[in-house]
Amino acid sequence: MNETHEFAGDFDPPERYEIRLKGHVSEHWKIWFEDVIDMHIEGSETRLICRVVDQAALHGLLRKVRDLGLDLISVNRVNPD
Repeated sequence: MNETHEFAGDFDPPERYEIRLKGHVSEHWKIWFEDVIDMHIEGSETRLICRVVDQAALHGLLRKVRDLGLDLISVNRVNPD
């Protein structure tokens, strides 16, 4: 009754998401969003590019947006390029 499970290769690489927020988010908040790999301010919006390992991590990231009282405009999965 010994079962072995192969986990190598079972995990997907992290996805990248673009999160657009209304207003300007200060650069020092980038550290709080530990999964942010790029941050741009474009006009009256802030665009975050985030590395997200799974849906739970995405929900955690969105919870941080909510906790800061930021207005969410959109969330889109993007290609790594």
